[in-house]
Parts: sequence; C-alpha cells; structure tokens
Amino acid sequence: MAYEIRSIPRDVAPAPAPGPAPRRAPGRGKLVAVSDLHVRYDENRDIVERLHPESDDDWLLIAGDIGEYSADIRWALTLLSSRFAKVVWVPGNHELWTPGEDPVQLRGVARYEHLVGICRELGVVTPEDPYPVWEGEGGPVVIAPLFLLYDYSFRMPGLATKDAALAAAEEAGVVCTDEFFLHPDPYPTREAWCRARVTATEAKLAAVPEELPIILINHWPLVREPTRPLWHPEFALWCGTEASADWPRRFRATTVVYGHLHIPRLLICDGVPHQEVSLGYPREWRRRSTAPGRPVQILPATATAVPDPTGTHA
Repeated sequence: MAYEIRSIPRDVAPAPAPGPAPRRAPGRGKLVAVSDLHVRYDENRDIVERLHPESDDDWLLIAGDIGEYSADIRWALTLLSSRFAKVVWVPGNHELWTPGEDPVQLRGVARYEHLVGICRELGVVTPEDPYPVWEGEGGPVVIAPLFLLYDYSFRMPGLATKDAALAAAEEAGVVCTDEFFLHPDPYPTREAWCRARVTATEAKLAAVPEELPIILINHWPLVREPTRPLWHPEFALWCGTEASADWPRRFRATTVVYGHLHIPRLLICDGVPHQEVSLGYPREWRRRSTAPGRPVQILPATATAVPDPTGTHA
C-alpha cells in the first residue's frame, strides 16, 4: 500500500465553540462525524450539550467511545438523535467495558446487544441494522457502520505471537484497560469475538450493490498506518486487525471514518481518505489550536484536513 499523510493547515481563524448554527436551506444537509466524546468528563459533556446541526437534514456519524456507563451513552444518543436527521453509531472499546459502578453489569455480546437495543429505541442506526444510503450532496453512498474489535495482530516488529507482544507491552508499562473491563463473553477471547465480527461484516459488505460506493465507519482504524504516531507503539495491539487491511479498496470506500487513537487528522492510504474524528480527553483537546467538538464534515467533501495530531492513546 502507498501512504501519504496530509495535514493541511487552516488559513482562517479557528471555528467557534459548538453551538446552534444558522440553519441552512432544506435539502442542503451535511454528513458529519465525531468520536471519543468521553462524556464522563464534565467539559466533554458540556461540548456535547452544545452540539447542534447546521441543517435539519444533517446526519451525524459517531465512531464510538461516547462513554463507559449505559446511562451516559443513552443520554448522549437521546440528545443527539433529537437534533440530527439521522445518527449512526458504532461501539468503541469504552462502551463495551463493564465498570463495577455501572448498574448494567452485562458483559461482552450481551452488553453490546443491550446498547443496540437502546439505539433502536431512539432510531439510531447500528452495525446490526441495514446500511442506510446518503442521498444528499456527494451521494448516493452507502453508510456502513462496522464493529470489528481487534485481534492483537498490530504487533511490534519481531514479535510473532500475542503472548510475546503482551509481555513486551507489559514490560514497557503499557497495558490497555480493556484487559480488565472488556469481556468477550460468550467468546473465549477478544480475538475470537473479533474473528466472528470480521466474518459477519465481510459478508454484509460484499452484499452491497457494486455500483454503490461506501463510507466505512469503525471505532478502530481499518489499516495499521494510523497507529504509527502513537507515543507508546506497543498500544497498537489494541487498535485493530490486519484482517481489514484491504477493505477500503475492496469495498469501494470513498472515506474511512474512525476514532480510538485521539489523533484527529486526515490520512490518505492507497488513495482512500481515512479521517480520524475524535474529540478525546480534555487534556488532549486543550492543546489543539482549534475549538473542540466541531464534527468533521465528510460530505460534501472538503479539502481541509482536521487539526494537527496531538493525541496520545485511546
């Protein structure tokens, strides 16, 4: 694959903080995306409360990690689905955690299905639903929310097995919280759950009519290249699977939308734009030059990249 990182500086003043924007004419909606809202932080919750569409026709893609607690996830999805014409959600690792303080103590697949149930109550599209088609400017294009997890295949050079990679990560002091809170039940391991998700999702994508392009949304990056800037490269273990490396080209992706890394930027990989759209933790977004929380416009397409990468990990 050929990779090119584009970081195009803005030549205008930073965007204002999120808030009600002037309404645009009907039929002129935008497709916008955000991820890693982490609403347990009060500052992030305030940003979400001020997040409004520019038009009644705007769609919002949420690429995971709204939060860890079921009540917080429901709160954010209820608010955003009441404002945007359509909301599309994929789970991140934080949504799949089972924190001891959460009254909802479901684990693994049962927890994911519980969250899908919340989305269906609210009319939010999930990876378990038929893929919607964006018919606005830049369409028609299929919007494909994915849930693939990871399988520890993003290993450091020279480490041939998961066990060796985990040992190296532990020695470096890098162990993802998923190892304690993200349970794969009823699968024996997270990578087994990942394999099942990859198989089912691949079949679903293959059924999309060939004449339709696709926007792929997944919490974890679909290719490994976005993990290269991580301050702790060992953390890439928890960031995706090599099984999806050829999906952007094979499934005619016009754009790949992802989060997880807290490194918002535009990456062109093998000719396909990969857009990281995370808000991240307050300590991260405070270092950026632009105001936090404005969703990234996916369609109509623009040439302007997202802010410079200053994130650390997920």
